[in-house]
Amino acid sequence: MKYRKKPVVIEAMQWDGTAEGARPIIDWILREGGTAVYTCSDPVRCSEHGGDTPHTIAITTLEGDMNASLHDYVIRGTRGEFYPCKPGPFADTFEPVDPAA
Repeated sequence: MKYRKKPVVIEAMQWDGTAEGARPIIDWILREGGTAVYTCSDPVRCSEHGGDTPHTIAITTLEGDMNASLHDYVIRGTRGEFYPCKPGPFADTFEPVDPAA
């Protein structure tokens, strides 16, 4: 049996991978009642400064904690839940919506 995804409108923000770019995403998640934390185990070596230490936004999802990485989208789903999504699957699944619609 085959299935088609229902047409739904979601909210999403793409993370540029920086600490500064994490702030509006985390603020949005917290404002909407979610939980998220920016983490970098060694700020001097974070990858945004040319280092090799990855940094993430840890998001509490319906399935447990998940990490958003560089260029991931953070999605607010139809039930108010937040979760990360890689750019490829995001582009395969979603398209921009006219704000007037």
